[in-house]
Parts: sequence; structure tokens; C-alpha cells
Amino acid sequence: MWLRFHTVCFRRQIRHFPAVYTHASVRSNARVASFCHSSRVATASTCQALRYNKHGDPSQVVHLENVEVGPVGASDVLVKMLAAPVNPSDINMIQGTYAILPDLPATGGNEGVGEVTEVGHQVKSLKPGDWVIPKDAGLGTWRTAAVFSEDDLMSLPNDIPLLAAATLGVNPCTAYRLLADFEDLKSGDTVIQNAANSGVGQAVIQIAAARGISTINVIRDRPEFTQLSDRLKAIGATHVIKEEALRKPEMKELFKTCPKPKLALNGVGGKSATELLRHLQVGGSMITYGGMAKQPVTVPVSALIFKDLQVRGFWVTQWKRNQSYDGCLFRNMLDDLCSLIKQKKLAAPACHKVLFEEYHKALYGAMQPYTSAKKCPNILICHVSINVLSCSRLIIQ
Repeated sequence: MWLRFHTVCFRRQIRHFPAVYTHASVRSNARVASFCHSSRVATASTCQALRYNKHGDPSQVVHLENVEVGPVGASDVLVKMLAAPVNPSDINMIQGTYAILPDLPATGGNEGVGEVTEVGHQVKSLKPGDWVIPKDAGLGTWRTAAVFSEDDLMSLPNDIPLLAAATLGVNPCTAYRLLADFEDLKSGDTVIQNAANSGVGQAVIQIAAARGISTINVIRDRPEFTQLSDRLKAIGATHVIKEEALRKPEMKELFKTCPKPKLALNGVGGKSATELLRHLQVGGSMITYGGMAKQPVTVPVSALIFKDLQVRGFWVTQWKRNQSYDGCLFRNMLDDLCSLIKQKKLAAPACHKVLFEEYHKALYGAMQPYTSAKKCPNILICHVSINVLSCSRLIIQ
């Protein structure tokens, strides 16, 4: 599908960009919409934003508004937003069901990439032209421009693909930490995960493959299972199996080709999580980072007593906040991820795009259940103009 984007407005002037045509491919289990807008209704001191004044159905409470950008203070930077995802956590915030909620009225969006266009005189770490992403959730990235504190942003190299930069802050960071923080994984080890076709799942596959770690990737059965399996193997998946296979003798055959996993990654919950536990080696760990099934995780007593398994949770937002006193781990992680992107070992999910003025379609689409390989469960807003891209709706971050 080919779509045309228009112009972007940001503080102090109305800036026009040449029309851009982008081809958006569609992959299984990844719906992405992109928002684009025209500057025709904005003034030189205002920009456009997707705002909500109350919690509720995003398609009903989110509105496109002109908002004041505000002055650039001594320690502030003016940022022209380039792209910002619509993640499940964004939807949950608007609904009022997420673990953290911004004060109302609020601008949607927790993730994204922007370009610095102006800096305050005390700003040391950033300069015009730098690409930046939020350090924490809640900055409100669904807008064309904003003034942020220097301390609220992390810089990225501006020579990586835009979509990779826009979707770097949540799913790849989650995948990176899941692989780094819970088990001492080495080349030749095995990880098993459900929701393998989600944004986190695909990042896990690629990061693990770059480190020589085998992955057993569990997905739900569907008519296009073979095509999806082939796509996951193309990005580095070692094995792709159906959930039903977890309970069948064929797993014994699989483990003749690779060691039992040290680590299980659960983005689903319910029976799927229990079945992952079954295949962990003694002393292994299962980490829950999402709950697509909206069912509790049930742990058999035998798994705790006889296998000494560790069962833990992970929330990337809390991890980032824990690093606020010292950003070295965060910085090093972003550098590693960007290095993988430059080496073409880590890619952003495919995306489908929708005009910014048609944001209702994007929000509605982001909330629909997965139905086929030709529809994606993810959304992102880019501002080349503003577009919306892909992030996994299977994961609650």
C-alpha cells in the first residue's frame, strides 16, 4: 500500500517538507497505522497533538487539537517529533487501566523518536539535529513538536532507520533486558518463549540469534502458520512450534537437537505459561512481561520443589526508572541495540500507514483482536509528517 504524507508544523515557524511516499508491508500479527497531518490548521506557536480529557474508549475520547508549544528554557530542548508508536500501554493509559496514569488532560504516546531543533543555553548533551527518545513513559509523543527537559531524553544516532529508532524504546529494550538480567546465557544455550510473533518476541529472536542463543518460539495455530513460521525463521528463529505441541511427545524429539531452555519468556499467561514451565531445565527461570490471555499464571508445586524454578516478572518502565540515578546501563543498552540495527541484525516490525487526520481508524484498528495474517495488532505515529507504525499489542508494557 502506498500513502502520501503532507507537511509538519512546529514552534516558531511552519515548515514544509516534500511529499514522501512510503511503502508499508504487512506481516502476520502486526497491525501498524501511521498518522500524517497538514499544518493548515496550526499557527507558528502551536502544534497538533492527540489529546484526551477523560479516560474511556480511545476512539471516543482522543481528539486532534492545536496546543501551545511553550518557550525553550535554559535546560530544555525543542523537539520535532518524527515517529511515535501506539503501544498497548498507550491504549491502557487512555482507558485508565494502566499502572501509571498522567494527569488529565493528557497527550497520548509513551514512545517515539524526535529531532532536536533548538536547545537552551545550559544544555550540554544535545544539539540541533540530534535524534532523541524519552527516558520514561508519560511524555506524550503523539504530537508534532514539544519542549522537553534535557534530562527527560536519551540521544540516538540519526543514521539508523527511522522506524527502528521510533520503536526502540519499549519492545527491543524489554527483549534485551529479558535476555540479560535473569540467566547467564551463553552461545549454545536455549530460550523458549510464547507470543513469539509479538514485537518483544521478534526482538528476542533477533538479539538471541546475534548472540548464538537458540530460541524455541511458540505461536498459536492459524491457517497461515507455515508462512508465519518461515518469516520468524528468516529473522533468526531456531524452532517455531504451535502451542499444542508443548503438550505432545514431539518435544522430546526437539530436545535431541538442542538443550532444554534455561529461560522461558511469558507474554501470554494462563495455560501457555504453565506449559513453558514444563520444559525448563532444573533451576531455570520463567519471566512474565505480558498477559495477552488475561489469565493468571499457575505454577505447579512440583515445578518449585523438584525443579527449583524461579518465577518472576519484568516491567521495562520500572527498570528505566530504577536507572534514573545512573543512566550507564540504559545508555550501554541503547548503544548495543543500535549497533545490532546498523549490522542489520535487528530490524523494526513491518508497518502499515494511515493518514494522521484519520487517527480514529488507527485507534480503532489497534484495539481489534488478531484475525488474520493480513492484519497487524500494532500502531505507531510518525511525523515526517506524522505516521503511525508497529508495536506488539500482545505485550502489556
